[in-house]
Amino acid sequence: MMIKKLSIIASLTLGLLAATASMQSHSTGVESLRGASDLDQDSMAPENKKYAKDGQPIARDYVQQPPLIPHKVDRYTINLKSNKCLSCHSWKNYREAGATKISQTHFEDRDAHVLANISGLRYFCTQCHVPQVNAPALVENNFKPITAISGQ
Repeated sequence: MMIKKLSIIASLTLGLLAATASMQSHSTGVESLRGASDLDQDSMAPENKKYAKDGQPIARDYVQQPPLIPHKVDRYTINLKSNKCLSCHSWKNYREAGATKISQTHFEDRDAHVLANISGLRYFCTQCHVPQVNAPALVENNFKPITAISGQ
């Protein structure tokens, strides 16, 4: 009986928290990619975004930011057997491809031991590196990168 009461109280609490979060997102003007459609309703497919043609590296906005990908990667295969990124960005191929070379840091394990091959921690490129498209920001952003690090 006690477990049943606790279960009911937990369910009501979770429901109240979900309703509060939903009201807060509507009051802040933040909208999901689905728009105003509820999850149980069909929504319109978002407009396809256009990727820039492969070009110059994109400037970084903060110290140690992973480089952004200036091209489309949606059909790239990255799994345990294959990594399409390496066909252009490996140390062997980057010159011929005119691509940015993989950083030396990608050949170190978590204890900074140098490895002969890319570390398993860095092999899945798109967990840190992301492509850019011509899309407006989803939320207002007033971030400004620093221009210099000053010692005090």
